[in-house]
Amino acid sequence: FGMALIGRLLEAQGFRVGIISQPDWRSAAAFRALGRPNLFFGVTAGNMDSMVNRYTADRKPRSDDAYTPNGEANRRPDRALVVYAQRCREAFAGSNVVIGSIEASLRRIAHYDYWSDKVRRSVLPDSKADLLLFGNAERAVVELAHRLAAGERIGDIRDLRGSAFMVPRGWLPGEGWSEIDSTSVDTPGVLIRHADPYAMTAAAADGAACADGAGKAAAGAAAAGGQIVQFRLQSYMRMPKLARAQTAIRLPSYEQVAADPVLYAHASRVFHLESNPGNARALVQTHGERDVWLNPPPIPLTTAEMDGVFAAPFQRRPHPSYGEAKIPAFEMIRFSVNIMRGCFGGCTFCSITEHEGRIIQSRSEQSILREIEEIRDRTPGFTGIISDLGGPTANMYRLACKDRQIESACRRLSCVFPGICENLDTDHTPLLQLYRKARALPGVKKVLISSGLRYDLAVRDPEYVRELVRHHVGGYLKIAPEHTEEGPLAHMMKPGMSSYEQFRLMFEKFSKEAGKEQYLIPYFIAAHPGTTDADMLNLALWLKRNNFRLDQVQTFLPTPMALATAMYHSRRNPLHKVGRASDTVDTARGARQRRLHKAFLRYHDPDNWPLLRETLRQMGRADLIGNGRKHLVPFAQPPGSGLRRVAPVASKPAARRSTGTSSAR
Repeated sequence: FGMALIGRLLEAQGFRVGIISQPDWRSAAAFRALGRPNLFFGVTAGNMDSMVNRYTADRKPRSDDAYTPNGEANRRPDRALVVYAQRCREAFAGSNVVIGSIEASLRRIAHYDYWSDKVRRSVLPDSKADLLLFGNAERAVVELAHRLAAGERIGDIRDLRGSAFMVPRGWLPGEGWSEIDSTSVDTPGVLIRHADPYAMTAAAADGAACADGAGKAAAGAAAAGGQIVQFRLQSYMRMPKLARAQTAIRLPSYEQVAADPVLYAHASRVFHLESNPGNARALVQTHGERDVWLNPPPIPLTTAEMDGVFAAPFQRRPHPSYGEAKIPAFEMIRFSVNIMRGCFGGCTFCSITEHEGRIIQSRSEQSILREIEEIRDRTPGFTGIISDLGGPTANMYRLACKDRQIESACRRLSCVFPGICENLDTDHTPLLQLYRKARALPGVKKVLISSGLRYDLAVRDPEYVRELVRHHVGGYLKIAPEHTEEGPLAHMMKPGMSSYEQFRLMFEKFSKEAGKEQYLIPYFIAAHPGTTDADMLNLALWLKRNNFRLDQVQTFLPTPMALATAMYHSRRNPLHKVGRASDTVDTARGARQRRLHKAFLRYHDPDNWPLLRETLRQMGRADLIGNGRKHLVPFAQPPGSGLRRVAPVASKPAARRSTGTSSAR
């Protein structure tokens, strides 16, 4: 948990850390419990964005909170980061306030907010914080604490990577700095002659083989109605590293992106293309009379640094102040081990890359095995089963670009879409060795793998799949095709179903060889941008052909700053150059259509049949209504069904039945 991790990290640096857990935000009294902080208030909304944590994809309040004792709901306010920061100001005027956590990361610039259905300002001006630390901020928070302890003013600390702050409009850090308008870097509007610097030639990428070709950019412009021209890249694309490090890109202002969806999609595109720590430039965005300044993202931690973070004396149990109360989130992870951070998959609906980055940060084998031994020896209730050995993904441990120079120059949003990059090392051998040593530890009966498996990577290494299936699957293995149709998959940046089928065949083969009856549990997203009613119908027919009945399904939830959220709000696709004439993205926004897409995933539920029958007739597919094996829904409606359930109950998964997932990934 983030608060425990940062607390122990600062403690190891010699600082005293006090934690005020879920304070009563209705007054400032609870925020005075520990007195005025010597250095700063460090404010977090918790392990999840507070709005995602508190509301469903249908904007309905959740009945519980997994991070609160006994799952009690309503212990945190909406937009908790802003509320807590303001109360800190009220409690002790003049104290330094530093905000962080995933809520700060995902709201560090102007962003679409699903719950209010509007573009909101950066969380910085709303919280009135002195500093925002985004991403995994260990280095930044340690350096900040030492510099404040040495007497520096927080308003003078402007060079921390992974930090954001408010400055006067037009401010620059010093001599030698220059500013580029984002519309000259990636021009929104009608496609015109000048080059798209992001469609880089190999030369512009300093030899990076993963760069897109300039010819592709010209062909794309022609297909979109532009002109094919010969061009040279702008000179600033060849600026030396020193000059690049002293360049800021000015995004359209908050007021502009709030009023213009095309500029919002453009800003989202530029923001994500400036996310590689090896080449990212500072970003600046005007809010009223002031600017929000974002320094480049933090440099990923080395393996030794990761080991140091996880070597702190964690007690591996809730604080004694909670007494006998159960904390659901702790119960879920108390026998699991986090082995890595980051994800280079780049799925557009996922917030991992915006927060943790695309470069994988892995712990050493020794550090991980030591933690398993600690679980065995110190965690109450351990029965010999490690519930998970993973992280954001199950199988990206120690995977990286083959060349650091290429990695630092690369501007691809994904290393595995539309295909796996030739520069990506996909060798699973270090992970296989870790699995074998983990399950060989005395007192460990079984090590399960429960994190999301990237199956398009796994099929590159049949030995990994064999080992996984023989030793690390507890009867069911969840994987995430997310959809079956090319349109939605392209907007998600997910692989096609051919990779799924390849993995399924390997899974079934190795299960049979091991003499085990095991099942794949695929899960899918309803109402993702780029998905039509016809796409959902085809997915429902695929589920029926394969005899899958989903007990729980996930409806797309637009989280702040995700690329898919930009599609949802703007109806433009920021994966490509955005123009006024760009094709719009099919987006299920209305309650009825979102409910329909979810109903297609649960085609077997009688409560969904009236809506599906009506829609099938409108689509000209009444041939799918009937009582035969090829029909999707029957003619007749069972008595008492056809009404939306108030509290649906998920049944226990059976063979070929998928439980899916209801979490916000």
